[in-house]
Amino acid sequence: QVQLVESGGGLVQPGGSLRLSCAASGLFFSIMTMGWYRQAPGKQRELVASITSGGTTTYAGSVKGRFTISRDNAKKMVSLQMHSLKPEDTAVYFCNTSPANSNSWGRGTQVTVSS
Repeated sequence: QVQLVESGGGLVQPGGSLRLSCAASGLFFSIMTMGWYRQAPGKQRELVASITSGGTTTYAGSVKGRFTISRDNAKKMVSLQMHSLKPEDTAVYFCNTSPANSNSWGRGTQVTVSS
């Protein structure tokens, strides 16, 4: 059974930084492309960043240059370093494979960017 547990969210002022982490179990982590997704109130969930098994990264235009995704295959963890946060980054952030496995969504971690 796949388990994905996100952590690291919180309240941060505009311009601030946060680092999100996701611990994975129950999947062949090292061969999977992993992604960070977010869902803002009233909006659809969107993919913001992904990283292949070989470390190739892809970012949504809205976060490119501000967010960095990374992975540790030995620890089965994927992280998202977020800088220069904006109010529009406020959302619940989730990790999952990319493409996402609809049966594997975790609870996510809330990121709120507000002064």
